[in-house]
Amino acid sequence: MGEQTVLITGTSTGIGLEIALGCARAGWRTVATMRDVSRAERLLAAADTAGVADLIDVRRLDVTEPGAVDTCVEEVTSTYGRLDAVVNNAGAGHLGTLEQESIDDIRAVMEVNFFGVLHVSRAALPHLRASRGRLVTVSSVGGILGQPFNEAYCAAKFAVEGFMEALAPLAATTGVRVTLVEPGAVASEFIANVGIDADAAIDAAGVYGPALRAYLARTGQAFAAAQSPAAAAAVVVAALGDPTPPVRVQTSDAARTFVGVKLADLDGGAVSRTTASWLV
Repeated sequence: MGEQTVLITGTSTGIGLEIALGCARAGWRTVATMRDVSRAERLLAAADTAGVADLIDVRRLDVTEPGAVDTCVEEVTSTYGRLDAVVNNAGAGHLGTLEQESIDDIRAVMEVNFFGVLHVSRAALPHLRASRGRLVTVSSVGGILGQPFNEAYCAAKFAVEGFMEALAPLAATTGVRVTLVEPGAVASEFIANVGIDADAAIDAAGVYGPALRAYLARTGQAFAAAQSPAAAAAVVVAALGDPTPPVRVQTSDAARTFVGVKLADLDGGAVSRTTASWLV
């Protein structure tokens, strides 16, 4: 696989960093992109320790800038002559509820978590057709089950899931395999990057304060037993190397169990009972 090239978004921390390392270890020429390349030190140090620094090419990319996306993809294909896979990993967490945030706040969540995926995928698809390559998108169990105080984030991930599920059979007619990867709780900086002060948020939540307090307590417990970023990333790397990759794959038994509630829930009652229990 030494001649194959993969472009990965959002690689400065967490799952994205581990995907980049895993791909390089597997022999991929790995273009690791991030909004702020000054944050690349951790990835580059880990790559050096793993003996794969020569396979890591760090480039700046903000997925919310369509022109920058087009330029990055064209420069990568010009440099390496091909693009064999893309991993849409860049994303941002968000906590809030409709009455207490603006529509612009919600649009911003969609820009990063949904439209960013589309910008990168659209630019890459012609090159992936040429290589009969792979388009892998890191989604979330939140793209299957709607979760309280995650309305905007879940809406973005639901959109990603629907878009890629609809695209998969069409892309396959041209030799491109599309896969959604669904992590559950992962011990990364993703939650920390949401950047909320819990006590202040509860105080500001008004009528929703008690529910938010219970939700945050439950979420803290869930993340105390979270999957490691490396374990989640290994599922992505495996999908890239699978000759017949699935359209949808979860990264842990906990994620499979959680998603299974929704996929077997025809009337929505099981999901509602599950998420309602988080608020008391």
